[in-house]
Formats: sequence, structure tokens, C-alpha cells
Amino acid sequence: MEKNWYVVHTYSGYENKVKTNLEKRVYSMEMEDKIFRVLVPMEEEIEHKDGKKKSVMKKTFPGYVLVEMVMTDDSWYVVRNTPGVTGFVGSSGAGSKPTPLMPYEAETILRQMGLTEALTKVDFAVNESVKVKEGPFANFVGKVEEVDLDRQKLKVLVDMFGRETPVELDFEQAEKL
Repeated sequence: MEKNWYVVHTYSGYENKVKTNLEKRVYSMEMEDKIFRVLVPMEEEIEHKDGKKKSVMKKTFPGYVLVEMVMTDDSWYVVRNTPGVTGFVGSSGAGSKPTPLMPYEAETILRQMGLTEALTKVDFAVNESVKVKEGPFANFVGKVEEVDLDRQKLKVLVDMFGRETPVELDFEQAEKL
């Protein structure tokens, strides 16, 4: 079983209460081996009040909490039945298990929060040759011009009709040669 990040919907304004309740339930129900981290996505913003700058933390996604967990019947039950939780995002019905965030989505949110733990290894470097795996430029070979870690994108120069053309790709759309 692999651990993934899931998005949990809560009553707006209850995100921190849900986080606290869920962390207590994880401990009391001995689920530390299945439910690892509970985060309320926050970002630092600068507010201007009375001519002064003030740094405040704002919720990035009000009404949502992120949970890093291994999805089992037990862990799903613990999260679903935590007071303030209204459900999982990506669940298609009452009895169906939710879909986890894609690793690059989770990593982008964690990076915005200042948590720089790398979830995916970036194996691309500027000037190296890559092959496009999918999309309209599938099977084209090009040279990496730029690597954007925050957006999980590559800018690759591919040869089209004798001319180098820049193409933006997700990391998953390219492979090293």
C-alpha cells in the first residue's frame, strides 16, 4: 500500500478544528501507520493597514484540508467520520473511495506552503536530450531549455521543419534519452 495525499472537504472556517480532531483520532484509534500528516494549506500574504505592512497567514483553499495517508477501509472510516468533515474530494459516490492528488499537485501545494520535501525526483537538466512521450509532439526529440520545478514543466526545443520550436511539457510527458 502506498501513501498519497487526499483532499478532505470541511465546513468553511473549521479547517483547523478538523485538523486537530483528526490528529487526536489518529492517535486514539492507533492509525499512525496509515494516516501520517494533516495540513491546512496556508500562504503568507502581506496586508497594508494604517500605512504599515503586516504579514498574515491566509488559507489557500478555504474549506479544505490535506491528508497524507494509506487508503484502507479503516483509514477511510477514521477520516470520513471525523467531526467537521463533509467528505473527500474526488469521491464519485457514497461507497466509493476517493482519488488521490497527483504527486506533482501535492508537491506544488507543499512548496507553496514552504514545505520543500521533494515528492518527485526531477531527472531533467538544461541542454540534455529528451523524447516527448505523449501529446501532439509525441516521439519528437528535443533539447531541454528550461526546467520549472514549481509548475513541474519543461521547455523543450524540438526540430520542426528545420527550425527549433519551443514546446512546454509536463515532466510526465518527457523521458531522458
